[in-house]
Amino acid sequence: MRLSDGQGWDRFARMVTGRRSWALLLAVFVAAVAVVASAGSNQSAGQAPVSLPSSAESARAAAAADDFPGADEAAAILVATRTDDGVLTPTDLAAVEAALTRAEVSASGGPRVVPAPDGRAAIAQIPVPADLNGFALTDRIDELRTTLTTDLPEPLRVQVTGGPAFGADIADSFSGANTLLLIVTALVVMVLLILTYRSPVLWLVPLTVVGLADRVATSVGTALAQLTGLTFDGSTSGITSVLVFGAGTNYALLLVSRYRDELHRHDDHRDALRAAVRHAAPAVVASNVTVVLALLTLLLAALPNTRSLGAFAAAGLVVALIFVLFALPPALALCGRKIFWPFVPHADGRDPAEHGIWANVAMRVVRRPALVAGVASAVLVVFAAGLATTDIGLSRTEQFRVEAESVDGLQTLAEHFPSGSADPAVVIARTAAAPSVQAELDAVPGISRATRTGASDTGMTRWSVVLDAPPGSADAFTTVEAMRSALGAIPNGAALVGGSDAEALDIRDAARRDQGLVIPLILVVVLLVLLALLRAVPAAVLLVGVTVLSALAALGAGSWISGTVFGFPALDTNVPLFGFLFLVALGVDYTIFLVTRAREEAAAHGTTQGMVRAVASTGAVITSAGAVLAAVFCVLGVLPLITLTQLGIVVGIGILLDTFVVRTLVVPALFELLGDKVWWPERFHLGCRARHRGVG
Repeated sequence: MRLSDGQGWDRFARMVTGRRSWALLLAVFVAAVAVVASAGSNQSAGQAPVSLPSSAESARAAAAADDFPGADEAAAILVATRTDDGVLTPTDLAAVEAALTRAEVSASGGPRVVPAPDGRAAIAQIPVPADLNGFALTDRIDELRTTLTTDLPEPLRVQVTGGPAFGADIADSFSGANTLLLIVTALVVMVLLILTYRSPVLWLVPLTVVGLADRVATSVGTALAQLTGLTFDGSTSGITSVLVFGAGTNYALLLVSRYRDELHRHDDHRDALRAAVRHAAPAVVASNVTVVLALLTLLLAALPNTRSLGAFAAAGLVVALIFVLFALPPALALCGRKIFWPFVPHADGRDPAEHGIWANVAMRVVRRPALVAGVASAVLVVFAAGLATTDIGLSRTEQFRVEAESVDGLQTLAEHFPSGSADPAVVIARTAAAPSVQAELDAVPGISRATRTGASDTGMTRWSVVLDAPPGSADAFTTVEAMRSALGAIPNGAALVGGSDAEALDIRDAARRDQGLVIPLILVVVLLVLLALLRAVPAAVLLVGVTVLSALAALGAGSWISGTVFGFPALDTNVPLFGFLFLVALGVDYTIFLVTRAREEAAAHGTTQGMVRAVASTGAVITSAGAVLAAVFCVLGVLPLITLTQLGIVVGIGILLDTFVVRTLVVPALFELLGDKVWWPERFHLGCRARHRGVG
């Protein structure tokens, strides 16, 4: 069914609003229960996002490390200090040894406890099964922490850090977080729906429909993860829920708002609902198609967690669309017009496009369009300028918004040992080239020491390389790049550089590559959808342009707030791409709602009055929808990772800019400046129809 197929939409509207539409509602409910029951639980919900591409050098190094003895174990690190910052006594060191014995940690060819040069700290490696992840890893690390801290003498302090501990803390921080996210999101949507419709009962219908859609979307995501091998981790699950609730509520608001308008024109509530579906459904579908296609461009990304988000979020929004179009109209049809109690609309012929605050705003804008467009655009440009001073990239210790022992332990370790001691880089090369590799490593600036740690049966040798630079820092990345450059020049060395710093560097580079590939594709997708929907080249190009400017303004303002207000050190590498995607795709939603109504009104009233009437008609619903979506994205702040908080800030600001600046001021002003030319190549037909109806 094409967006422009009027007869097709008429038939659809009759199907979902007729007297037998209750059967359709029942069928959707039964199908939803079946999907939720059959999908099972999401086993990866507690895992950290998988960000490293399998083709990256650090990933290949990790795969090569599997051929070495001990590859089935990962090392957590015990850090022992005194709370009074004093020198560790022999009694303290004996207590640490006793703690390791309780934890059944055996010596492996050397001392279990290694004191720091300043004598005020000591470390020990604790083997953890490498195949543990998610909540199983959390349980093991929690067990170790409990065992190691039992019966410790005062003022001795023990912390567990290292790679496994980071993974455990991430999983633990997500424990119950998605449930909290769902509850807070539902409460926010409920409050905003009540404020929007001033009805104690109406909010129950759209919230129930969208809430059920979210549960089905989660089950669909779980099934997709099982079929595709993609990881439906806690971060991806949280963002998908926010998108389903936000976009689903927006679709419901648009439909219910049009339904309320039509009730003023029809005596029979089913006739009013049928007209509302007929007019609102094409815009809802166009909006959904835009966001879904934009999300699917993420499947071309190099980062696995980015591809996962594209697949699962796109599937979730399709589910939201199905529920809003096939379940919400039958539910409203069953309830009748009294669902709006106590402010029940009656068939009084009232036209919402002819009065109200939004009509006044639109009239003021079209009177001085150049001034309004210039000032509003200048404000957006000033906000966007904040990107020029934005630092991008968080180290592993900067990922948490909540306290984590793994982060505190690593910071403690860095105070007493060389910066890279806690997490050395790994080099794997052919054994035949080992002397050359050792010589090159010894000559690379920024390396504290490089030590051979074993050989494999496949003719490869492994080195542990301690860097002078703090983990995840720019200096550490420079050293890793220098190592790769030096080792790459060794003939037949086949050297690979891995470890956490190398992984962070590869993730950063892959994120930059994804931004360069995916962002232009998103713009092309949005432009093509707008061209297909509006069949007007100037309008489509103009709308994409102002949406991009709004997105850049939100990123600039969001980065400033993130650093100045919240004290975050930088934007995470994922925020620019995800933020731009959501801001462009979701921002175009409101433009689609507005401009499709403007096109409909322009056929009878001309471009200027058509836009004024469109702003007046959609002002309240788009404002409500923007407030809902911005609030829902801000709810991401209940999740524990800084990247999600930053994403919520950026998208929340962007949605408000789209709602109150772009849609209210910039778009109407630019349409007024262009006049009928904005609809080219169809401006002649629109003008003819307007003149034929006697409207200037």
